[in-house]
Amino acid sequence: MGMKNVCLGAAVVALMCTPAAAASRLVSVGYTTPSALHGLRVVQRIDALHTAEVRVPNLRGERQLRARPGIRFVQRTQARRDTGGPAFPTAAAAAVPEWQWPALHADLVPAWVSAAASRITIAVIDTGADTTVPSLAAKNPITYNIVTGTSTVHDDVGHGTFVASLAGGSISDPNGMSGFGGDAQLMIIQANRGGTGFSDIDEANAIVWAVDNHANVINLSLGGSQTSLVERSAIQYATDHGVLLVAAAGNSAEQGNPTVYPAALLGESGLAVGAATAAGTRAPFSTTGTYVDVLAPGVDVLGALASGVSSGFFSPIATPGATGNYALGSGTSYSAPEVSGAAALVWAANPSLDAAGVAAIIEATASGEGRWTQDLAFGELNIAAAVQRATGGPAPQLDKPAVLAKPVTMSKPKAHAATTTHRVKAPRAKIKAAPRHAHP
Repeated sequence: MGMKNVCLGAAVVALMCTPAAAASRLVSVGYTTPSALHGLRVVQRIDALHTAEVRVPNLRGERQLRARPGIRFVQRTQARRDTGGPAFPTAAAAAVPEWQWPALHADLVPAWVSAAASRITIAVIDTGADTTVPSLAAKNPITYNIVTGTSTVHDDVGHGTFVASLAGGSISDPNGMSGFGGDAQLMIIQANRGGTGFSDIDEANAIVWAVDNHANVINLSLGGSQTSLVERSAIQYATDHGVLLVAAAGNSAEQGNPTVYPAALLGESGLAVGAATAAGTRAPFSTTGTYVDVLAPGVDVLGALASGVSSGFFSPIATPGATGNYALGSGTSYSAPEVSGAAALVWAANPSLDAAGVAAIIEATASGEGRWTQDLAFGELNIAAAVQRATGGPAPQLDKPAVLAKPVTMSKPKAHAATTTHRVKAPRAKIKAAPRHAHP
């Protein structure tokens, strides 16, 4: 992919690695007023969070920055990688490449709900997108590039294009691929700085931009094994503004099953999504934990293929009669946007819902029928049932172990809360950006 230090592990393992060390280093800095940044090498600033990314020359410079007046905290930036992986198509997938739509009963959603979704905006924060592919071009998406500060986006990886097509691909072309969000407005925010690499501050900057530009649902098909104050603050900012966050749970169940962020931070107003197979079971690679909410197809999923991109992480597939090029991909990266699209439909069906209400309906109508298990979470998404519940069904009844609010520390991830029974998912405590000098 033309990027140094990309971790090319086994299939469907998340791409989460750390860039090579350099003489200078990037840190995220919390400040009280902008004047506290005077004289510093500021790479980017997030005014809404009073946070900036700063380049320091060495460890000594980092220590001096910690002691600077008006600086609330200094932390090393955290790597974020996409949560997709190579596809190995099965015979069944090759025969019926669009299997994920009937599997989630998306074909049973009333047409009026799909049309009403036009008032909902889904933001995809990712590697950008090839907006010339038919399923995206027809949506005329809102675009923004965090790195350049312009509306010009591209996708040298293909991941963002694939994800965006699943979340909000156009449903108007009978010969093209339909996304799960009906007529929802699509917002594409490019946050990578080459290859598949992100940082937590790039992610946070993109989240704030999406919120400030009226996104209703934000899809985060990216992750890492460490969190930070800036990431937590951005998640809280979105939650405080009534935005529903949907994040991939990660692909590391077979590599020690580490906690994955930002999925583990979402709380009751968000949805952490694992990957399901065509049989509705959890994909072996899909990360588990008390923070995981639902499953959606994540093995041999059909999505749009960006032009001119290496197919190393996708398997191109023939779709006779269809407009555009398509491929199969595997990973929780591709499960999350299906849920983001479903959330847009649920919200369109009942605009009086808030983000927590949309999440609760999706959880309650999944295949687990309101009961949570460690292996399947609330079960596989059922879009038609969620939409039906949103239009007047009974209030969701959920049975899930509590997800405890994690303390704000930047060392190794904390252990999950032990699995209990007959407890409703607890809301996550608000994260206060208190002055501190934590170190990841």
